[in-house]
Amino acid sequence: MASENTRKWAIIPEPNSMTVGEGTVLLPYAGRVNESIAIGDGDFLLAHQLVADIRSATGTDWDIATGDMWSGFIRLRIADSWDFDSQDGGTAGAYTLTINTDGITITGCDFEGVRNGVQTLRQLIRQNGAVLPELQIADAPAYRIRGYYLDATRGRVPTLAWLKQWADKLCLYKYNQLQLYIEHTFAFDGMSETWRGSSPLTPADTLEFDQYCANLGIELVPSVSTFGHQYVAMRTQELRELGEFPEDADRPFSFIERMRHHTLNVADDRAFAFSAQLVDSYLQLFRSKRFNICADETFDLGKGKSKQEAQRVGVATLYATYVGKLCEHLSKQGREPMFWGDIAIEMPEILETLPNNVTLLNWQYEPEATDEKIQLVAQAGAKQIVCPAVWGWNALLPRIDDAWNNIARIARYGLDCGAEGMLVTDWGDFGHVNDPRMAVPGMIFGAQYAWNPAGDTAENDLLERISRVEYGDCSARFVALLRNASAQAVFTWRELVEYLELDDGTGNCNTDVAQTIPCLADRLVDHLSDCGNAMTVREARNRMMRNMATTIERIPQANRALQQCMVDIAPIAAHMGNPGITAAVRIAMEGQLLLNRVGFALAEAHDVRDAHDAGDWRPSDYRALARELECWCEAYAKEWNATSQPSELHRIQETVWKAADELRRISK
Repeated sequence: MASENTRKWAIIPEPNSMTVGEGTVLLPYAGRVNESIAIGDGDFLLAHQLVADIRSATGTDWDIATGDMWSGFIRLRIADSWDFDSQDGGTAGAYTLTINTDGITITGCDFEGVRNGVQTLRQLIRQNGAVLPELQIADAPAYRIRGYYLDATRGRVPTLAWLKQWADKLCLYKYNQLQLYIEHTFAFDGMSETWRGSSPLTPADTLEFDQYCANLGIELVPSVSTFGHQYVAMRTQELRELGEFPEDADRPFSFIERMRHHTLNVADDRAFAFSAQLVDSYLQLFRSKRFNICADETFDLGKGKSKQEAQRVGVATLYATYVGKLCEHLSKQGREPMFWGDIAIEMPEILETLPNNVTLLNWQYEPEATDEKIQLVAQAGAKQIVCPAVWGWNALLPRIDDAWNNIARIARYGLDCGAEGMLVTDWGDFGHVNDPRMAVPGMIFGAQYAWNPAGDTAENDLLERISRVEYGDCSARFVALLRNASAQAVFTWRELVEYLELDDGTGNCNTDVAQTIPCLADRLVDHLSDCGNAMTVREARNRMMRNMATTIERIPQANRALQQCMVDIAPIAAHMGNPGITAAVRIAMEGQLLLNRVGFALAEAHDVRDAHDAGDWRPSDYRALARELECWCEAYAKEWNATSQPSELHRIQETVWKAADELRRISK
């Protein structure tokens, strides 16, 4: 057995069973991949993946063939019978891989099994080039469904080219499902007022991407909001009357209110017709039989137009009736409904009403999450998929420790409770300021733990393996440095948005925003009773910044640590040969340095900090800081274009400009 301490390569997800020999195998300079026709890979994509990686790693060109009349140093085949069981007692996705002097053989129990074995071999070729280790692997996934959920609606709409790159990466790490979250960013017929200016995805995009994913062995599942999170649609002239609070449709745009308001008034029959139209037109573009209707965070349900009906039947019944009707509508068309489980879990009586073919998407994002909610669904006998998160939202740098803790825990809980799969979520709250490339470590955490939740993989070990496999970092330090950088985020994008949006535009406090900030929510009612009038924006911001006083103390030290991370990561990134991720990381780190400085400046403006502690940015330098922010924003916009359509980039720019203007105001 080769020593783990001396091995310079890794496989992600780590195989369940692997025996590594003492010898090595040299790939021929003119070899061939023989892929059996029985695999069902019509375009021989798997063979082409291997040939492309061999060419990239060794510079040599290989041939492709099929049939028993043709030799092949690499042989891909389907097993005549199968006796290797995966952890959940099934065989879907299982494979064996043998590398010895006679050649390389990948045998799968099905197409997905061969695909998974090919991805393992691709990782080995990328790291070892033409000299591969002798080994034998017998491997299978714990979860039948290993999915990724990408927000494509809250400010950032990916380009089709980048979506294909992301699907390629998901394939490499053995994911087999992908969902794109859509609220308003799809060009539905008759809804141009909703999607105008958002760079919406189109039916042609969807058809092309669905085919692309299918070729990779990834199921593209349609997902669209049909109940809550109708912020954009319910603010339009044509659809506002379908919302719980149509009178709020013309309020100024707010990132925070976008997350919390504008739920369909399901007491109005027109609401179901609206949702059914979305479902019926969208599902026709996908080959998947599954459909995610979302139906989460219906914050306004029973509080506005539907209040009278909610009082008559109860909020839980109102919710369950509507969701049940949508599920039945899908079932009649041969589809399998899915929806987010937060409301049903808060009102357990709903669980008893779910149709048998419905899957509950049980999301929990806390790093220290317990298994209580997962057990609750399991005990109710409902089908569930567990859903952790990559922890990238509201921030320029990913919270890697939080992602690891959350994903590893939820994966184990789900396996223990018989969940059918795991869906790793990647959200873009507050304008999707987080670059999607920052989510790669979290995505790979999901790949590892959806494959083998019961393993004892340590976080630091996994960070090193990701550095080697994904980034080609021989030092194995890149992801650990990215984690260390993220720990220096003191004043984040979230705090900046909260601070700015506390202003309702009239000099008063925006109470809807204040209610989402714990240190203010408890004071709103008390302040009104004590003073007899509403809290001003100045008073609200004072309280917010004073509540952060202890945190603000860390900023000078945090920025020094962040600058050191930038120094340490630069030579590593230079040798990785990936300028895209190098630029994305640099822009994110520079942006966080500036955000920390903005937080420090605002704290001084509210007398939380003394001016003599301002370090390198004295009060007279606030205008210079404003200019730095604006220059950074231009560089950020260029990186945005590397992965995303214009969509709502302007909202992020406007927020940065507001911050710059605020700095100039307080410098007077």
